[in-house]
Amino acid sequence: MIFRKMLLRELVTVAAGTFLVLLGISVTTQLVRLLGQAASGAITSVSVAAFLGFSLVNYLPVLLSLTLFISVLLTLSRSYRDSEMVVWFASGVGLTEWIRPVAAFAMPLVLLIALLTFTLTPWAVSRSEEMRRQLEGRDDVAAISPGVFRESRQAERVYFVEEVPGEPGVVGNVFVSSSQLKRQGVMVAARGHLEITPKGDRFLVLVNGRRYEGEPGSAEYRIYQFERYAMRIESREARAARAPTTKSVATLDLLAEPGPANLAELAWRFGLPASALVLALLAIPLSFVNPRAGRSMNLVFALLVYMVYANLLSISQAAIAQSRLSLWTGLWAVHALMLALLLLMFYRRLAVYSLFRLAR
Repeated sequence: MIFRKMLLRELVTVAAGTFLVLLGISVTTQLVRLLGQAASGAITSVSVAAFLGFSLVNYLPVLLSLTLFISVLLTLSRSYRDSEMVVWFASGVGLTEWIRPVAAFAMPLVLLIALLTFTLTPWAVSRSEEMRRQLEGRDDVAAISPGVFRESRQAERVYFVEEVPGEPGVVGNVFVSSSQLKRQGVMVAARGHLEITPKGDRFLVLVNGRRYEGEPGSAEYRIYQFERYAMRIESREARAARAPTTKSVATLDLLAEPGPANLAELAWRFGLPASALVLALLAIPLSFVNPRAGRSMNLVFALLVYMVYANLLSISQAAIAQSRLSLWTGLWAVHALMLALLLLMFYRRLAVYSLFRLAR
């Protein structure tokens, strides 16, 4: 029918714009956070792009679910506001006739959300966790970022270096503040670089500098001038490998080990695509707008429904993880409640539609 083609075309257009806006907000937020971590030396500047990509893959299912809900809501709300719905109702197109085109539009996105949730998102989270473990295993010198004061992990030294353009592996204007045996030492050098001996020992070599050594509060300070000063970099002891979080575990592995935490993660992965489909159908009765009044009330109520649905899913996941709910109960209770709300809202809207037909 004409209205189905028109509806699908407008849904696709609105969904594309909504997704781009949500994606832009997510990219900006994550990029600011990652750049802050890179500036503090927690991650390297080279790894920012990789972490950003993994974060986006992780958030894509939620973004697509929200896009689906908003696009259906905005499209049908516009039809009510422009009195198009009155024309369709007068032509014999009831509210239930909108379920089929909305479901046809929603199913590809729901399947994409399921694919991301069950396969790509766990892979992205595991890769992100692996990269963070590798970065945590760096020594103090490897963690130094040019132009940033960086404290050693043992809080014994503070480093500051500047990058030398065109000379990889060499830094300039080196500043090192160290505290040993209650004596404060400060070293400054024109240049510095890392050297590795044939035995594998690592040294930070400073060239053409001075060392100021003394006790805080005392006027007795010693000044040493050197042409070459080598500081040995102690290798960090291997840290015990942390167990991966449930978000990074593959779905088949979660099924193979059905512990409370794994069952809670399974409930979330099954619930996300199911909630996306239910929200798309809920948007049909939620989109009702009185053309003579503002449309803010229905948008506020729709936002409230979405927040309640998302919070109930999180509460259900936590209850399953704490063994207070079984997987089956936690998996279907929230969706059954929202389906009951869906039927109730359709019943109310159809009752209004029946009165409209009787008035004719």
